[in-house]
Amino acid sequence: MALLEIRDLVTIIETPGRRVTAVDHVSLSVEPGEIFGLVGESGSGKSATCRSIIRLFSGAEARIAEGAILFQGRDLTRLDERTLSDVRGREIGMIFQDPLSALNPTMRIGRQIAEGLIRHEGLDARAARKRALALLRGVGVPSAERRLDDYPHQFSGGMRQRVMIAIALACRPKLLIADEPTTALDVTIQDQILKLILRLRDEFAMSVLLVTHDLGVVAQVCERVAVMYAGKLVETADTRRLFRASRHPYSRALLRSRPGAARRGQPLAPIAGAPPDLAVPPPGCRFHPRCPLALPACAGIDGALIEVETGHRTACIRHGELR
Repeated sequence: MALLEIRDLVTIIETPGRRVTAVDHVSLSVEPGEIFGLVGESGSGKSATCRSIIRLFSGAEARIAEGAILFQGRDLTRLDERTLSDVRGREIGMIFQDPLSALNPTMRIGRQIAEGLIRHEGLDARAARKRALALLRGVGVPSAERRLDDYPHQFSGGMRQRVMIAIALACRPKLLIADEPTTALDVTIQDQILKLILRLRDEFAMSVLLVTHDLGVVAQVCERVAVMYAGKLVETADTRRLFRASRHPYSRALLRSRPGAARRGQPLAPIAGAPPDLAVPPPGCRFHPRCPLALPACAGIDGALIEVETGHRTACIRHGELR
């Protein structure tokens, strides 16, 4: 049985005079011990999907309108807030895109790590601090004992990300949601963070839902991947198959546009146009206004995923021509 199963999820974000379907009938699953990648351009709905899992929305009014989110067989959409708060941190941990804004700037790091241990495991302050120190050492923060009493602004970007990982893993969750954990980090630090996540996945025997716009990151750590565009999934496959034999034009365009895809001296191949406004999405396949293979029929399809091989699904009606 899948650890996490999202079924036909629809998430709506409403502001005065504007209504956006940020997640539009998305279905995916994450198996025990698996690192599953969710990839797409900025604004494609990746973060909204992640926040929907634990109903952790901020700012605009957001709500789950349809669908189910099964975690170990329990539908998280049906849990009351108090019960769900027990799941957050204890059974599902989350690493946010920007650790500086996610961390409390007025609270020492040691206390921020200890909070979850006191809340979920009932440790006293001394025991929680001892565990926080072990966690900080475990994620590779130098001089961890001294740095427990530092504030977030005293850490570099890479070290803040390590602190966020320590907080997310404090209670040894079964699922870690990592939302763009390497954004704005240089290549060396990015590699260190990814290797850390891999090591901790094995150490804690947990699953990881890794959200990224970087297909290089997906290739490095993910077993399976789902490609998201304008609130919808357009392709799902195991990572090797997606890279070798993608069956959707958007996935192929992402692969061609990544650094390293072009020959030396040749320009990158950007995707023409821009993603649509989700308040007024185009009819049919949402990628068709930008797609070089679009047919008139593409404006009339429902965008449902079609299984083209075992474990490989695509939303493109021309998938047979993309072998």
